[in-house]
Amino acid sequence: MNTRAVFAQSHQRRSSRWLNNPRINVQKLYSPLIAKALSAWGETSITLIEDTTQLWDEYCLVRLSVQYRGRAIPLVWRVIRHHRSSVRLAVYQAMLKRAVGLLPAAVSVCFLADRGFADTALMRYLRDELKWHFRIRVKSTSWIYRPNQGWKQLKQYHLALGEVVLLQGVTLTKTQALSSVHLALARDPLSRQVWMVASDEPTTLQTLREYGERFQIEEELLDEKSNGFQLERSEIDSGTALSRLCLVMAVATLVLSTQGQQVVATGQRRRVDAHWQRGNSYLRIGWNWFKGVLHQGWRLFDTIALQGGVDPEPASASKKQLQQHLEREFTIKSYSFVT
Repeated sequence: MNTRAVFAQSHQRRSSRWLNNPRINVQKLYSPLIAKALSAWGETSITLIEDTTQLWDEYCLVRLSVQYRGRAIPLVWRVIRHHRSSVRLAVYQAMLKRAVGLLPAAVSVCFLADRGFADTALMRYLRDELKWHFRIRVKSTSWIYRPNQGWKQLKQYHLALGEVVLLQGVTLTKTQALSSVHLALARDPLSRQVWMVASDEPTTLQTLREYGERFQIEEELLDEKSNGFQLERSEIDSGTALSRLCLVMAVATLVLSTQGQQVVATGQRRRVDAHWQRGNSYLRIGWNWFKGVLHQGWRLFDTIALQGGVDPEPASASKKQLQQHLEREFTIKSYSFVT
């Protein structure tokens, strides 16, 4: 931002005026930018992750992001005054509608979400209205109906470490019941947590791997908080101002990630990443490249295109993380299909 401000206090006042300027429409500014970035996607499928984050126990940030090479790029969001991380479909349904117009034409969408979005009204809307696939974690207290067995709570399935139960074509929940839902139940051998994932498609072990991509949005949240933009230190007491701050972070995330993508694509990664194999995220590589632009006269890449497909140089896990990944094995205990 070009400014005549000299003192730190002057910069703060200018930033505050910008964040509270009612003429700044977040979605009108960001929507054309992210749509342009996704126009070069080049793949037939895309994964979207929805999540919420609490700020100072007063605001709730509801966000839908694009899963991208180990991270998540913001697509649409909304900030509401809300004291819980669980929100009703009516709160964010307009976000989902808006997202449809930002995605490449004819792309197949897979929607991922945690237990806060375990809502059969949402599942029905995704499957029947938007024609999206979904992988949503449900609660152990959820009821399912199976012919000849009647109603049963999911917590009645007892799983040993690494065991998986696949249930096909069940009815989920007694209230707002949704039929033809498929479930994958598993106990993670490392964390010992039970995963219960609902899907619109018949479940396999791959369903659990697909749901596992949801955790990439946790890395995005880490970038925005303690590992990067320090969102929580802003202490902004306005929902609209917070949404505009999210705009700044979303643009920064998009620009830095695509810069990092190009650094790797042009074979210059080791100028900014000390690891022998890629150890930093594309955002962090782009961040370091940006420092080189400011201090060493390097040039920015003139693109914001997000390129779908397989990551040409995936980040390498530490030896400890790699060993844990190898130890995470699942065995199917039972496979049941309901007709």
